[in-house]
Amino acid sequence: MARYGKKFKAALEKVDRLKKYDLTEGLNLIKENAPAKFNESVDVAVKLGVDPRKADQNIRGSVVLPKGSGKKFRILVFAKGEKEKEARDAGAEFVGADDLVKKIQDGWVDFDRVVATPDMMGSVGKLGRVLGPRGLMPNPKIGTVTFDIKKAIEEIQAGKVDFRVDKVGIVHASIGKVSFSAEDLVENLNALMSALIRMKPASSKGAYVNGVSLSSTMGVGVKVSYVPA
Repeated sequence: MARYGKKFKAALEKVDRLKKYDLTEGLNLIKENAPAKFNESVDVAVKLGVDPRKADQNIRGSVVLPKGSGKKFRILVFAKGEKEKEARDAGAEFVGADDLVKKIQDGWVDFDRVVATPDMMGSVGKLGRVLGPRGLMPNPKIGTVTFDIKKAIEEIQAGKVDFRVDKVGIVHASIGKVSFSAEDLVENLNALMSALIRMKPASSKGAYVNGVSLSSTMGVGVKVSYVPA
């Protein structure tokens, strides 16, 4: 049986787990009851009416949150020549080519996001078993395999979040921090939901958005009623 701390138990008593809250009310509940001493992330789980086993329903993409993510990312870029300089000038913490591939193969993973130019993917592909499970493998679908390195880095630092439906049809993403205002969190959530709705597969039948739940990193989950903006 799960054992909860005093703060979490107190938060549980304030939340009706069966109720669907108004979006702003739900976000305020999360902000007020975040139990940790650090600035927790606000996370969303969206249940979609899709079958991820079907290729055209395996939803994956990215969106730049208009109010930012509240996070600072350590970005690694695989690039050569002029693109290497472009990456450094744009603020990438780590830039290189086969030297970084070797370093990662030896066990180093001290970075948060990875970007690569298309000509480097032959080498980067060797890292699939390391980067893939961590959600760090560069992919053109989310804009991390590109020759426009400057744009890719700027979008990540501006609050770009990647998302992908899991095997039971749920998309998980962070939409900011508990220190954000409820209004800013709503704007970020609207951006994410708009991206998901635009990606609805033609083959998906019935209700597409079947549920939206919010929580802080260490906090209680709150179900909310979501009406597209």
